[in-house]
Amino acid sequence: MGPDLLHLSAAGVSLVLDCRGPGLPSVTHWGAALDDAELSAGLSPATDPQPIGFSVDGTVRPSLIPEQSSGWLGTPGLAGHRDGRAWATAFRVTAIDRADDAVHIRASDAAAGLDLAVDLELHPAGVLRARAAVTATAPGAYWLEHLTLFLPVPERAAELLDFTGHHLRERHPQRTAFTHGLRVRENRTGRTGYDSAYLLCAGTEGFGNRTGEIWALHTAFSGGARSIAERTYHGWSALGGGELLLPGEVSLASGETYQTPWVYAVHSLDGLDGVSSRFHRHLRGRPHHPSKPRPVVVNTWEAVYFDHDLARLSELAKAAAAIGAERFVLDDGWFGSRRDDTSGLGDWFVSPEVWPDGLGPLVDLVRGLGLEFGLWVEPEMISPDSDLARAHPDWIMSTGDRLPRPARHQQVLDLANPAAFEHVLGRLDALLTEYAIAYLKWDHNRDLVEAGHPGTGRAGVHDQTHALYRLLDELRARHPGVEIESCSSGGGRVDLEILERSDRVWASDCIDAHERVAIQRWTSLLLPLELIGSHIGAPESHTTRRSLPLATRAGTAVFGHLGIEWDLTSAPLPELAEWVALYKELRELLHTGTLVHADLTDPAYSVTGVVAADRSDALFALIATATSASYPPGTVGLPGLAEDRTYHVRPQPPGHVADGNAAAWGAALPWCTPQGVRLNGRTLGTVGLRLPVLYPDRVLLVRVSADSAPGRVTE
Repeated sequence: MGPDLLHLSAAGVSLVLDCRGPGLPSVTHWGAALDDAELSAGLSPATDPQPIGFSVDGTVRPSLIPEQSSGWLGTPGLAGHRDGRAWATAFRVTAIDRADDAVHIRASDAAAGLDLAVDLELHPAGVLRARAAVTATAPGAYWLEHLTLFLPVPERAAELLDFTGHHLRERHPQRTAFTHGLRVRENRTGRTGYDSAYLLCAGTEGFGNRTGEIWALHTAFSGGARSIAERTYHGWSALGGGELLLPGEVSLASGETYQTPWVYAVHSLDGLDGVSSRFHRHLRGRPHHPSKPRPVVVNTWEAVYFDHDLARLSELAKAAAAIGAERFVLDDGWFGSRRDDTSGLGDWFVSPEVWPDGLGPLVDLVRGLGLEFGLWVEPEMISPDSDLARAHPDWIMSTGDRLPRPARHQQVLDLANPAAFEHVLGRLDALLTEYAIAYLKWDHNRDLVEAGHPGTGRAGVHDQTHALYRLLDELRARHPGVEIESCSSGGGRVDLEILERSDRVWASDCIDAHERVAIQRWTSLLLPLELIGSHIGAPESHTTRRSLPLATRAGTAVFGHLGIEWDLTSAPLPELAEWVALYKELRELLHTGTLVHADLTDPAYSVTGVVAADRSDALFALIATATSASYPPGTVGLPGLAEDRTYHVRPQPPGHVADGNAAAWGAALPWCTPQGVRLNGRTLGTVGLRLPVLYPDRVLLVRVSADSAPGRVTE
């Protein structure tokens, strides 16, 4: 392979860069693996477009950062100006350095007074990540509008999948045709947002859970972000991602640099499960990925809300210990004047009114019961009715001449203000030093509206986001043993950059199992189950008023990092203890295995499973969310098993047919007994199992263990 092509390859994925120059490299191929012998035959001459119909003479090859100077008239990769000049760039490569499966590209445009750097990394799981940085090299201000990286996809990628949602209904899928034109998903909420694209997927027509070729992109940023899909009549199609900058937010003086967020991208020949498999392997390979078993959490919110009382919470903690919980989290209401959601944010001092002896008595009790202690905080916010706001109104984000309209009776604390930053860091550090706190539930309960720096009035979402990262980094450096959950009105801050600084996400404030089936399924397209908080709620859901049996609520919640959010003093503790014991038995499987989903034509049913890495054991959930048009329903294949191994298949107690999951009439299916059936993986994957008739909103767990691996199941 000659110097004109640069090839990265890992885990069945290839990225081929055309480095013929003198302009920025373009991507000749991103997809299924190629070998160097194939490339040496002349890939670029074979794939170059015919130079006809372009905006300039010759061939137009859009680069990773497309430029109009190359003849490209689609979305530019870089937009900015110097008081109206230097708005179009013509970068020339000055160096390309390669180290193993990483490439660093440097380029310069002397006329525009800009240097550019692009980093590309292809990780062992086949996950590609890229970022760019622009540096001003001339006097005066360069006003940056955006810097966006693009990765091309072939024309056979005919459909787009991205996500939408709202509070209590996060990350719901939507599909559109990938037609000519521009599709832009912008998030302006100042956090990752419910309505972010999350993952932007382009795939072959009709791609499913296990079928189709897919290219997927995730912009890893916790503030404003843009995700782009563009297709032109020249036959160029691409996915792009970057930060969404507000007007005037980034101005570069000579020597100053702006760096984009990382953009993560994967290619799959095996449908959506192939996408999630790559992301999960990559995340599990990080050195800071949670390594200890994910503890069973009891959170106090839906049990007591703001009604904090030592005696009542002590009884709740004792009940948590009785069912085998391992972490007890005290939620909102422990500090300042915080008796409801109208005041107190910013006053991170234990309330002497509610806790006259401090949190020590409760912390000591919880730890004496063998549980870790966790605490809820919302450090980025401030209540106008708080001691902090009265002392420092200048710390509240605003345009400079007016306060934003309040949301939930709160405003946003300007963490880019060094004094405000140090105050919050000092208070959190003091709490973690005084008390044996193992876990922070870090919340963020409002969008950033008119979020500027009050001293200048300039937009401040970019600065606020990076200040949050610095705050988390410093806090974790001081208290490395403390785990942090990213919560933002539920699942409003779920991205790979916040997960560089947190140990799980709260997927949604809605723990209604019916809604959680979809929320958890699509959250797990990017994140492995051990990073997704999933709680068993009360029989009647706090958020939907839907009533569901324990087997449904628990059978859904075990597919995540299990917790309980329920007044345990009135709950059936023996039954809950059974579910906790099952989760503890299965969590190594669930949190290290491969997540799989069957492709069903029946919309009333879905099948989710986790198969052990050595394919010796698996747990599947057969889920009915509606009544089926077929009576009885058909068969379903169990994906991911070893074809040549024999498996013992049977319902997994305690959530099984005998507990009333099935319809009240008709004989039980032969395999739905403790004896079950024995079949090889090939038969289970192709012929499959007959689905039982289930009531709507029922979950039947199925254990599948290879005969050579016993896989204990309690009868």
